[in-house]
Amino acid sequence: MHLLRRLFGPRRPLRHFALLDARGHCRALRQATERPAEAGWVEVGESRLGWIGAPLPAGATVTPVVTHARVPRVLAA
Repeated sequence: MHLLRRLFGPRRPLRHFALLDARGHCRALRQATERPAEAGWVEVGESRLGWIGAPLPAGATVTPVVTHARVPRVLAA
């Protein structure tokens, strides 16, 4: 049952990330549902192979959205 729910349930969309070196040049591209844990990854609006080895164009990075964990509501007894 869990497998069916997982297959047909809503999916989180893939996000695009670029790995930048110390000079700000793109070294790798990745698609994932969450930000990679390693340092140097920035979120971009799209992935283009032409960016590898070059600086990212202006406006390519996405401003991170700050989300806060939902505070569970206490139920009255």
